[in-house]
Amino acid sequence: MRNAFEPGLPTRGTKVPAGRDWIHEIKRDGYRLIAQRDGARVRLFNPQNGHDWTARYPRIVEAALRNRTTSFVIDGEAVLLGVDGTSDFIGLYSRRHDDEVKLYAFDVLALDGDDLRKMPLHLRKTNLARLLARRPEGIFVSEFEQGEIGPDLFRQACNFGLEGWSPSAAIDLTAPAGRLIGSR
Repeated sequence: MRNAFEPGLPTRGTKVPAGRDWIHEIKRDGYRLIAQRDGARVRLFNPQNGHDWTARYPRIVEAALRNRTTSFVIDGEAVLLGVDGTSDFIGLYSRRHDDEVKLYAFDVLALDGDDLRKMPLHLRKTNLARLLARRPEGIFVSEFEQGEIGPDLFRQACNFGLEGWSPSAAIDLTAPAGRLIGSR
């Protein structure tokens, strides 16, 4: 089943963007998820295939229900962290630790019934930070940096063996997801 809030998906880039109008985020190795809350109902689904994963990740559902805001749509990555603090995709894929999976949110697509997708990304990130300010265990704001740090961040992603990172135009009105720059 498809949803009206399908996010844009990252595309592979070949050049590291530089400039102050870029937002840079580490790409964690997990599953892309949309978390949609409407009152007492929470639905988690994969935007690529529409599969409902609500029962699969109870920690994320509980965190969404604990939030004081009762209507939102969050775009993020379902991630299992290993003992070293990095993404453990093999553990995530195994399904043995579904109750430990967290959502790293990088965008809010709707809030209190308002569609935010036409807002600039930096404003949506501000709304996302406010929505998750009380840090409900299970949903976290994915850290990001804005500015001319693209080349430095790329080098660090390579040094740490990360999957990559996603730069996005901070003022782009039509890009809920960025370009994926691989590091491995």
